[in-house]
Amino acid sequence: MTAAALTMALASAFPVRAQEQIYFVDGFHGGIYGHYPVMTYTDYMCDLLDEYPQWKMCLEIEPETWDTVKVKTPEAYGRFAAHAVSDRVEFTNPTYAQPYMYNISGESIIRQFSYGMEKMREHFPDVEFSTYAVEEPCFTSALPQILRQFGFSYASLKCPNTCWGGYTSAYGGELVNWTGPDGSSILASPRYACEALQTGSVWQTTAWGNKDDYIDACRRYGIRNIVGMCYQDAGWRRGPWLGYGDSTRNRSEYVTWREYFEEKSSGSTNDSWHFTQEDIHPGLMWGSQVLNTIARQVRRSENLTVQTEKAGVIAYVDNGVRYRQEEMDEAWRTLMLAQHHDSWIVPYNRLGEITWAENIALWTASSDGICNRILSGLCGSFYSASHKAGDGTIRARVINTSGFPRHEPVSVILPEHAEYGSIRVSGTDGKPVPSFLDLSSGQPELTFMADVPAFGFTTYSIEEVPDGSTSLQDTKVVSEGRVTVSNGMYRIVFDADRGGVITSLVTTGPDETEFADSTSDFSLCELRGYFHEKGGFRSSTDSPAVITVTDKGLSTTVEVRGEIAGTPFVQTFMLKDGDRKIEARLRIDWNGDTGIGRYAQKDAYASNRRAFYEDRYKLNLLFPVFQGKGQLYKDAPFDVCKSDLENTYYGTWDSIKHNVVLHWVDVVEEDGDKGLAVLTDHTGSYSYGDSDPLCLTVQFSGNGLWGRHYGLTGPEEISYAIIPHHGDWREASIYEESCTWNEPLICTTGTHLEMSEASFIDVSGTGYEISAAYVTDRGIVLRLFNASGDGDRKTVGLGFPVKTVMEADPDGNPTGNTVPLRAVRTTSWTAAEMEVSIPPFGIRTWLIEYQNSNAMR
Repeated sequence: MTAAALTMALASAFPVRAQEQIYFVDGFHGGIYGHYPVMTYTDYMCDLLDEYPQWKMCLEIEPETWDTVKVKTPEAYGRFAAHAVSDRVEFTNPTYAQPYMYNISGESIIRQFSYGMEKMREHFPDVEFSTYAVEEPCFTSALPQILRQFGFSYASLKCPNTCWGGYTSAYGGELVNWTGPDGSSILASPRYACEALQTGSVWQTTAWGNKDDYIDACRRYGIRNIVGMCYQDAGWRRGPWLGYGDSTRNRSEYVTWREYFEEKSSGSTNDSWHFTQEDIHPGLMWGSQVLNTIARQVRRSENLTVQTEKAGVIAYVDNGVRYRQEEMDEAWRTLMLAQHHDSWIVPYNRLGEITWAENIALWTASSDGICNRILSGLCGSFYSASHKAGDGTIRARVINTSGFPRHEPVSVILPEHAEYGSIRVSGTDGKPVPSFLDLSSGQPELTFMADVPAFGFTTYSIEEVPDGSTSLQDTKVVSEGRVTVSNGMYRIVFDADRGGVITSLVTTGPDETEFADSTSDFSLCELRGYFHEKGGFRSSTDSPAVITVTDKGLSTTVEVRGEIAGTPFVQTFMLKDGDRKIEARLRIDWNGDTGIGRYAQKDAYASNRRAFYEDRYKLNLLFPVFQGKGQLYKDAPFDVCKSDLENTYYGTWDSIKHNVVLHWVDVVEEDGDKGLAVLTDHTGSYSYGDSDPLCLTVQFSGNGLWGRHYGLTGPEEISYAIIPHHGDWREASIYEESCTWNEPLICTTGTHLEMSEASFIDVSGTGYEISAAYVTDRGIVLRLFNASGDGDRKTVGLGFPVKTVMEADPDGNPTGNTVPLRAVRTTSWTAAEMEVSIPPFGIRTWLIEYQNSNAMR
C-alpha cells in the first residue's frame, strides 16, 4: 500500500474532528442615564477602534446619550459618526431606556423600540439594526415577533457578565430558533446548555471571558463556532476585554453579533426552542417598599398614557380635535425613562442630585400630568354651545377606550349646591338607569349604572326630580363574630374574630360554588409573613378586627381594620353591581422599620444564599381556594404563560425561578371546575406550591442586592382584585377583566353635551385587545393583540367613514397590503367592517385612512 493510500485509509478509520473556532463579542453598555462619562468616553471608544484595527465592538448605549454627546463634545461626536456605520460597530439594543421587558406592558416595549430607533436614526441615518443583544437580562417571551416586526434578524439570549438581576435558562448549542408564543421565531445564540453559572459569582455565566473551562465545556458539547460576550460598563477603560493580538485569550477572534451570525456561525438550525416566560429567571427585590412604589408608579403611567392616546382617537373622529404630538411624545419619554432597568435594580443609586427612585417619581408624575391635561382638553372638545341642556340638567359623557362594550357603575362629582333633592339619570333612549347620590363626604357624588358601547361613548342626562334616587347609605360596624355581605353575584362572610379574613365566598345563582377553602390552614385574604425580629410567622388572624360595611346602592364597601405583628392595617373591599371583580385596597401603617423575611442577612453582596429570594417568608396575601395543587397561569407582555413549575420556592442565586406577576395570576383546579384570578396594580411576585396556596407578595424588609438595606420608611399601599370563576382563564375572560381594571371608564360632565352615543372600533367576541390606537398625520394607527382568541378570521367593526386600511409595521408605516373592507350603512354615514386573522398571542398593526375627520358631526 502506498503512503498516500495508507494516509487515506487511516483518515477513514479515524476521522479527525474539525477544529472549533472561538469568537468573542466585546462592546459597551450604558448611557447618559445609566453611566457614560460624556466628556471623554466617545473619544475613548474611537481611540480603541483606531488603535486596535482587528477589534470590533457592539454597543448598548441609551439613544438619548447622543443628544448630549453632540452638544457637549461635537468633535468627538463627528469622529464617532464616521465609525458608527462601519462593519466594526453594531448597535444591538436601540430601545429608548433599556428596560427589562418582562416587567412592563407589551405596548410599552413596542414604544421603547419605536422611540429609541427613531432617536438613533436622527443621529446616524444609515444605521442598521440586525441583532438584539444586551448586557442585562432584558428579555421577554414575545420578543421574537416584536423584533421581527421591527426588522431584526438575530438575537442573543446571553448576558454573561451582568446577571445580578437574573439570567435565562441554559439550553441548546450553537444556534436556536427562538420561538415566541405566537409562533414567530428569530435565529438566536442561546445561553448554551453547557454555559454554566460561574462558580463563586452571583453575577456571571462562564461565557463572560472565554476562559478554558467555558471553551472546554463547549468542545465537549460539540459546539464548533463558540462565542462568548461581555459588554463593558461605559466608563471602564480596560481596552479590548480579552486582550489583543497574540495575547488575546484562547486566540479568540473579535466579531460583531451580525458578523458572527452571517459569516462565522453555521447560519441556521433545526432546533426550535419554544422559549416561555419561565425561561427568564429574574431575581429583583420583590416586595421591598421602594420597588413596590416604583412598580405602581410605572403601571399607573403606562395605563394612563395608552388610554389618553385612545381617547384622542375617539375625540378626533367625533369632532376633529387633536392633541399636540410633542406633548404625548414627552409623556412617553419620561415614562420610558422610568422603565429603565436601573430604575428597578438600583433604585437607591444616585442619578444626578437625587436617587433613581426619586427621579422615577418625578418622571411618572410628569407623564401623568401631561396626560391628564390632554384628557381634560379632549373631554372639553365634546362640549358644544348648540347642545345646552335644560335648566337644572347636567349631562355626563362616559368614554370607553376598550374594544368591547362595558356595563358597570361610574361615579361623578356634581356641582355643589346648598341642597340636592332626588336625582334621575337617563340614557340616550330617555329611560332611567339605576343611580345613587352620596352626600356623606361633603361633595355630592353620583354613581349610576352605565352601558357604554365599544371604543366610543354614550351620554346620560342628570336632573333633579321628585321621584328620582335619594341618598340611602346604610352603615354597619361589627367588632366580633361574622358579617355577611352579598350582591347579585357573591355572598361573602368576613370573620371579625380572625382579623377580618374571608371564611366563605360563594358565587350566587343556579350554580352556587364555594371559593374559600374551609379545610385549609389559611384563610382567604389573610396577611401572613415571617417577622424574624419577633420570632416567627405572624398573621392578621392573630388579632380581632373591626369591620365596617357601607351599602351605597350600586356598591358595597367592607372596611377591615386589624393588626399584623402589632402594626395596624386597613383592608377595604368593594363589590360593585355588574362587576365580577372584588376590588381591594390594602394600607399598612408601619410605625418603624422591622425585619420581614426568613432571616436577617448580613452578607447579601456576594452570598449565593439570600433572604430576599424566599418569598414564602415575606409578608403575603393568601388565597386558598381548593385543596391540592392546581394549574397556574400568569400574564406576560403579549403572552399568557402556563406554569410548568412544581413550586416557586428558591433561596439562592443559582436557583432563581420565574415567579413574576405582571397584571394577573390565575390558579385553577386540575379539572377546571373552579379557579381564582388575582389582579395586581403593580409588577411583583407571587409564591405557590404543594404546601402553600397562591400568595401575592406584599412586603420584604432587610438587606438586599449589593448589601443595601431595603427598609420600611412609611405606610405601604397596594390595590388588587380577585375574580372567582369556572373554567380556565380564557373561558373566564380574565384578560378582558384585567383590561377593564387597567382602563377605567372616563366620565366628564357639563351642560353643553349632546345626548348621543357612538362606537368607533369594535372587537367584541374576537378575543382581541386594542393594544394601541392613536392619530398621526397619515391616519389612525390601530394595533390589536390576540389575547384569548383562536387564529380564525374575525370581524372588526370600524364605526366611522374609512377610506382604506393598510397593514403596517409597528410604527404605522404601510407595508403594502390593503385590507378589504365591507361597507355597513348607518343612519348618517357609511361605516366599515374588516376581517382579519391574528394567531394566538400575535400582534398586528394597521394604518386607517379616514375620509373626513368631521364626518360624525
